[in-house]
Amino acid sequence: MLKSFILFLLVLFGFSNTTIAQFGFSHEIGAIVGPVAFQSDYGERRDLSTNLGNTGYGIGIIHYLNFSYKADCNCYAPETYFNDHFKLRSELSYNKTELQHFGRWVDDSRTSLFANQLRAMRGSTAVTNIGMQLEFFPLSIRDFTATLGSFAPFLSLGGQFSFYDPEAYSLLGPVDSPIAFPTKYLGATTNQGGTVWSIVGSVGSRYKLTELSDLMIDLRFQYYFSNWVDGLNPDPRIYTENRANDWNVWLNFGYIYYLQ
Repeated sequence: MLKSFILFLLVLFGFSNTTIAQFGFSHEIGAIVGPVAFQSDYGERRDLSTNLGNTGYGIGIIHYLNFSYKADCNCYAPETYFNDHFKLRSELSYNKTELQHFGRWVDDSRTSLFANQLRAMRGSTAVTNIGMQLEFFPLSIRDFTATLGSFAPFLSLGGQFSFYDPEAYSLLGPVDSPIAFPTKYLGATTNQGGTVWSIVGSVGSRYKLTELSDLMIDLRFQYYFSNWVDGLNPDPRIYTENRANDWNVWLNFGYIYYLQ
């Protein structure tokens, strides 16, 4: 599935280079990588050990439409506020996180069956995302492009379509066993993948490394419109502590190259 979407994105980039470029846009490509903290039904909400423990990794390839520069003539586009302060980013990314319970309910001092069951639970989720974000640069994109060593902070907002593949299991036995899993998770566990929409927002900055390349860092928040992404979904009417949908925070480090 991942290979199919990589091929799709490459075809999309090729199409954009031969068609969209005719409208005067220029293009940038890049790669991102960084840690992902996945917030799910594993662990305790607002618990530092959960946030640090349920951390995985993410990688991706990105493409930008740069409206301030025209590829067909190697010149700046007519100066408008939109051209000088916005870029459109498309992305194909993948993240994976190993999951387990952390926090006070699995503290070594607790010896109940419930605590033992929680300690034995394990899981993971792998998510492939494809989507777009509109990035807003408060400072001039033209000035940043022309100045080596400069910074260009930005905010972004967009949406993504995601394919998730969860795995949930216990060291004590099968997922449908009341000996292995706490009652709240019986019938509320799946190892079947699915699709989900998500909303993505981030804050970050670029650094002008060379005339044709930038370094980038951004902190992303991604909210999924489903509570099944981690493979667990206890009844939210009964277990209100698990009522929130799954989401993650991803710290990206990236390299971006300007196509001429």
